[in-house]
Amino acid sequence: MATTTWTAETTPDKVWDVLSDGWLFPLWVVGACRIRGVDDAWPAPGARLHHSVGLWPVLLDDHTEVISCQPGDSLELQARAWPLGEARVLLRLRPTDGGTEIELQEDVTDGPGTALPKPLRAGALHWRNKETLRRLAMLAEGRS
Repeated sequence: MATTTWTAETTPDKVWDVLSDGWLFPLWVVGACRIRGVDDAWPAPGARLHHSVGLWPVLLDDHTEVISCQPGDSLELQARAWPLGEARVLLRLRPTDGGTEIELQEDVTDGPGTALPKPLRAGALHWRNKETLRRLAMLAEGRS
């Protein structure tokens, strides 16, 4: 799995507030462009958010499902964007002096991306996820 970390200058509760609001997903996830619906139970295990990825007018409609959730601590997701594939995503929050370390682990689990060697996948995911975590931190810090 590709692992990327970022430190937000706010509390874990503020970061969790963003993660637990599925409607905010396209504001921080690079590649997600709109939300079509969020299950009422989000972010409980089994809950889904229904999103579109890509750039207009070429959009793919799919969903992301919660695998596990420890409120305020971690969120594990199965993200789908077929025909591109699927990825397992794990977000962990750790309090630090004056902030929150956000760790994002991700790897492709199904689809064409699995054909890429792991070092190439990890490099591409790290680049994308660094921006994703930067956006997540900015949203959370704005709520402080």
